[in-house]
Amino acid sequence: MIRKLAIAAAMTVATASVASAQDCTAITVEDAFDLDETQINVLYDCLQEKMATGYAKEGDDIGSNYRSWAATATRPAVAGPHGNRLLNTFANDVAAEQYLKFEEEGFEMPIGSVLAKESITVSIKKKAARPGPLFIMTKVGLDEAPDAGGWLYSGLQPNGKVMKVKQSFCHDCHVGWEAQDSLGYPLEEVRVTQ
Repeated sequence: MIRKLAIAAAMTVATASVASAQDCTAITVEDAFDLDETQINVLYDCLQEKMATGYAKEGDDIGSNYRSWAATATRPAVAGPHGNRLLNTFANDVAAEQYLKFEEEGFEMPIGSVLAKESITVSIKKKAARPGPLFIMTKVGLDEAPDAGGWLYSGLQPNGKVMKVKQSFCHDCHVGWEAQDSLGYPLEEVRVTQ
């Protein structure tokens, strides 16, 4: 009898753990912009390992290594672009020094700069969050990408598969930040300060 009770208790704990893991992605807001800092941190804590593992799944060099780069924000935030997803940007060693200045004009990122933006997709309809794509910007120079300001846009699906990306689709939005070398930055309240 005691053994049956112990097994039943263990099954209850295991079931509660699974339910708890699933509940950490639940949302109650009607708009992603209504998520507060605590809610965003809970979602990120819940999903960050799943994102990192998923992006690395196919062995992509950026998807496998971006987490060792410089974080540019203290947490993800909704900036508006990228489908109102929560974004968290990392900068490689070539990009970090310049990017982290968050300058608004009069500079150009060095060739070889790579930015990787994790994203969390917030589904208001499903009342849940899930990993979104890893958006990637690579500064290759005007010779290689003359129509995109010297940037190559790419991405990885949450399962690590390469996304098909139309360069003009990305650049048509990023050109709005032409004075800052087509870079959108994290929201001011979450930017890492040097």
